[in-house]
Amino acid sequence: MPCFNEEEIIGRFHDQVTKELESLAADFAVEFELVYVDDGSHDRTLSLIEGIAASDSRTRYVSFSRNFGKEAAMLAGLQHAGGDVVVLMDADLQHPPELIRRMLRLHGEGFDQVMARRTRAGDRVTRTLAARVYYRLINRLVDVELVDGVGDFRLLSRRTVDAVLELTEYNRFSKGLFAWVGFRTTTFTYENVRREQGRSKWTFGKLLNYGLDGLISFNDKPLRAALHLGLLLVSVAMAYATWIVGVALVKGVDAPGYVTLLVTVTALAGVQMVMLGLVGEYVGRIYYEVKRRPHFLVKAANTPVPHRRPRGELVRR
Repeated sequence: MPCFNEEEIIGRFHDQVTKELESLAADFAVEFELVYVDDGSHDRTLSLIEGIAASDSRTRYVSFSRNFGKEAAMLAGLQHAGGDVVVLMDADLQHPPELIRRMLRLHGEGFDQVMARRTRAGDRVTRTLAARVYYRLINRLVDVELVDGVGDFRLLSRRTVDAVLELTEYNRFSKGLFAWVGFRTTTFTYENVRREQGRSKWTFGKLLNYGLDGLISFNDKPLRAALHLGLLLVSVAMAYATWIVGVALVKGVDAPGYVTLLVTVTALAGVQMVMLGLVGEYVGRIYYEVKRRPHFLVKAANTPVPHRRPRGELVRR
């Protein structure tokens, strides 16, 4: 469970998820653990988690030195989760704990990934339409299939977790990584749940950047599109130049054309800046990859360092 400033709800979440897991442990004859990842919270989230861990030996936690983002928090959780089955979920009760039972049943049927797909009931119409357009567009471009409404709430088998941990890239887009590793996968739908306390950390800007990450992380088609657009513009320019020369030969040179020239130069300059920015995005990702910095730094934890530590965590001293 990645956590960031969840002091208002973390206690209630722990009570509900523990109650559900205790029932599952009895019905399925399994043991469970809870791994909280504090993503550099500024409130009392860490102290509350520490209190929970002190009273419940099944609870472990990892706390970052600062806010590294949800992708890093999920990676840390996967690294420190030792179970044969791992469930990723948010700690704000928008992912109903009672759905874990359904996930376990489907896992028992042989599925390595069980994904919960939320409906968009209650979402703003503009957000719903934007999401549908985005997923239709991105699935035409990326090399994996992303499903609208499927987030990070999912069950992963141990071999799926191990496969994801082998992917040590710095710029992580977990939805794409989960789809890329494959294995037998199924999806079920549940009703959207409104957040009980606090406000969502996902602003429009963060959602936009996250969407761009998904678009760029799993293909190089935007670069190919830039090449095609450049060739198209050259073809149009050559055709226009031919037409201008033809008109000049037939009717003579006509002085007017200032507006056309200004619009053309401005449009081409805009296209060049967009293409330069696109190339810069890919170069920037290469820059971060070759630096090989860790995905996060740990300042406190009550969980041992994993037996196999992929690139992404520094050993606590």
